[in-house]
Amino acid sequence: MLQPIAPAARGLAAATLLAALLLASPSHAAMSNPPGSAPAQLAQATPPSAPPAATPKKPRRSPVDRIEDRIKSLHAALQITPEQEPQWNGVAQAMREQGQMMGNAIQQRELNPAMNAVDELKAYQAIVDAHAQGMQKLVPAFTALYASLSDDQKKKADVLFSRTHHRRSSSKKS
Repeated sequence: MLQPIAPAARGLAAATLLAALLLASPSHAAMSNPPGSAPAQLAQATPPSAPPAATPKKPRRSPVDRIEDRIKSLHAALQITPEQEPQWNGVAQAMREQGQMMGNAIQQRELNPAMNAVDELKAYQAIVDAHAQGMQKLVPAFTALYASLSDDQKKKADVLFSRTHHRRSSSKKS
């Protein structure tokens, strides 16, 4: 039977899971071309028989860069004060360590593309284990930070780590 989870813990778990998903899969953010934009005009001007022009792919950002961006984003959104920096540094370090562990597990999985079903499950288990180990460090670090936050900062953290916030953020990317 499922046990209820405290909203703050559930939100933190959801945020970390989102970070894990960002590490495990490429970004699927769609770019739209409004009518009248240069790409839209080019598409209209290209005759149907012409092969589509190759669009240069954006280089995939490294997991380290994505984690650092997330750390900076949370720091700014929570408006961390100089007095809260020691607690924040613990959170940031836990995020970096978790990202490194998960990145290593994902890289190991990607190095062997010809895995059978059992190997795939074991590789996925290694990723999940890395996530769980990271959470064991992140939750206490975030708990210490959360205790030092003002009421306004706590409200912001509650929104940032809520399931509803993540659903809205995810649906914007689709």
